[in-house]
Amino acid sequence: MKHTRGEKIFYALNYTFLLLIGLSCLLPIVHILALSLSDKHALMSGTVSFWPVNLSLDGYSALFKESPILKDFKNSVVITVIGTFLNIVFTILAAYPLSKRYFIGRKFYSFAIIFTMIFSAGLIPTYLLVQKLGLINSYGALWLPGLITVWNLLVLRSFFEGLPEELEEASRIDGCSEWRLIFQIVLPLSLPVLAALTLFYGVGHWNAFMNVLIYINDSNKLNLAVLVQQMIQNQSLMQELTNTQPELAAAITPEGVKSAGVIVMTLPMLIVYPFLQRFFVKGVMVGAVKG
Repeated sequence: MKHTRGEKIFYALNYTFLLLIGLSCLLPIVHILALSLSDKHALMSGTVSFWPVNLSLDGYSALFKESPILKDFKNSVVITVIGTFLNIVFTILAAYPLSKRYFIGRKFYSFAIIFTMIFSAGLIPTYLLVQKLGLINSYGALWLPGLITVWNLLVLRSFFEGLPEELEEASRIDGCSEWRLIFQIVLPLSLPVLAALTLFYGVGHWNAFMNVLIYINDSNKLNLAVLVQQMIQNQSLMQELTNTQPELAAAITPEGVKSAGVIVMTLPMLIVYPFLQRFFVKGVMVGAVKG
């Protein structure tokens, strides 16, 4: 099919606009990577743009030797993996019954859940509740208040509603129980939307910052996001290096160490995303087409 002149102009402008948006997202990451891999003299002279100058790993060496990044990285992994697992499990348990028309009280529960999207308790009541539950300084304070995201629940419910009712009827005729129906039929068919929701929940937990600052007081339980923020806000790491390893401190700059920390924090999500990307578009388009 041949495109008209107007359509060709539209596509050209559209592609150019999308390219510019893509570059605006990619170039800052490339710049930070270049900073983390450049030596002290290049960083101090300001000659680093999008390519490392005088390749050096001193920033990463200082980061892993003199900061608790490995411990905080492990904490981030624990928070993300367990938190995402709990999110997905409870979102499924809530979305599945709400997708059934014969579920008693379906409209009431749906209204009550959607109501929380518009009106929430706020920070202080939530903190008091978490405190009364004894969750302060535990990861439960990060997992339980946001156990189910209402928007993700509605997306999954919409997907379950779109599954053919004949599948359920045929399964019940064959003697399939409710749990077997969920695990062997419903969930395998729901992999695209579950992958998309896993990505949403996982990124949220990995980047958790404010909740960690509010609820976690033990420095041994802090995550990578808080560590990187502390590195950017203060010079404690550089002071420790100056006192303990003056030869290493002489070869690095705060900018290089901070850039290395940002890359270490960002890299896991950049690695995971391509594996889920093929499910992403199909998952987020759930309910967009009716037929």
